[in-house]
Amino acid sequence: MQKKAVRYTVSEIAKLGKDNIPAELLSGQGLVYSSPATLAYNSPGAEGFGVKRAGLAVPESVMLIVSPGCCGRNTSIVSSMPQYKDRFFYLMMDETDLVTGRHLKRIPDAVSEVVSFLDKNGKKPKVVMICITCVDALLGTDMERVCSACERALDDGTRVRPCYMYALTREGRRPPMVHVRQTLYSLLEPMEKDPRSVNIIGNFAPLEEGELQKMLFDAGVKNIRQISTCGTYEEFLKMASANFNIVTNPEARAAALDMSNRLGIPYIELTRVHDVDRNALQYRSFANAVGIKADVSAEEVKAQEAVGSLKDAFPDLVFNIGECLNADPFELALSLVRYGFGVDEIYATLSPEKFKYISKLAEISPDTKVFCNMDPTMLYYDVSSSPADISLGKDAAFYCPEIPNIAWNSDVQPFGFQGITALMNEINRTMKEVRA
Repeated sequence: MQKKAVRYTVSEIAKLGKDNIPAELLSGQGLVYSSPATLAYNSPGAEGFGVKRAGLAVPESVMLIVSPGCCGRNTSIVSSMPQYKDRFFYLMMDETDLVTGRHLKRIPDAVSEVVSFLDKNGKKPKVVMICITCVDALLGTDMERVCSACERALDDGTRVRPCYMYALTREGRRPPMVHVRQTLYSLLEPMEKDPRSVNIIGNFAPLEEGELQKMLFDAGVKNIRQISTCGTYEEFLKMASANFNIVTNPEARAAALDMSNRLGIPYIELTRVHDVDRNALQYRSFANAVGIKADVSAEEVKAQEAVGSLKDAFPDLVFNIGECLNADPFELALSLVRYGFGVDEIYATLSPEKFKYISKLAEISPDTKVFCNMDPTMLYYDVSSSPADISLGKDAAFYCPEIPNIAWNSDVQPFGFQGITALMNEINRTMKEVRA
């Protein structure tokens, strides 16, 4: 019998409903296939902004990784980057530690040693992040208590916070990337509010300069802060003075709610979408909600022209879309289909909140197929039957080696009309080069 990668059409998924998602499309329902396509997704230290890089988003911070050698080894890729030199340190666990939890008593001494070493070299940190792995999840370690013990041992004002690299909690209420965002912003203390200051929170790299910032500056905002653009710890602390937060990634929603409760900073969410009309509606709703007047019609026209230019040049373009890219693959697929393009395959992990896109896709592109990147049956994936002309996402390049690919996964985050324009122009340029 021929073995095939398990896939479902969006029509089949929609009929099953969000409470009956097939187990093969969920990452927590069985064995995980760590293909080259999913390495960055599975390994928090391997690439992109996983837990380890995210934990060091605060300026003047360092990280102590407490783990067995196998869990700490993949950090070597990140620690080789110039901006992370002298920011990663390790406390290795042996077999006895794994069984007894003996290592917990050594953590305060290890933190003190790291801070003392850096202080002697003129690089004393303001924050020490302690990164722990699934081992301590299974041991039931109370890391808040451990971090408090570390701060008492230092007794010099250095903050110590936990950073959980728990793959076991990926499907829980607070996955690692949700928790690390809460942890970072928990360092902020109450501060007098500045009515002309706004925070953009959600990503660990800066949002690309575009019409959102223009809207805010035109409305009289003087300071737009992002954690990635804060040069010092003191500048980061000024984020507590914001009049409100703009959340651009749903994984930061819990952090925003915490900041609202603790610091009195309200928040509003903006979603990255690739449908020009929906983006325009979102901006109008945002402007009404915060009481500002803004004109981004010029940027809207540019986005419409970019879409129209691609449609004129390649009216029958068919896409395969992965999840290792700066977009929600299901939202992007829906937007492309609405523009009149085709989407044959999507490689992504499904979740109930994606059904707002699945249900609409099922109406206009019912035969679009969904594969789970992490399902072991992807060992048997065969792209030969797909009519796609181009793939989007770094993982899609692995599955579709014979067609052009746009990775679209830079650290700097595209957003709004500017993001739509840039992506459409890049697709247009790539296809023209291929078919020249």
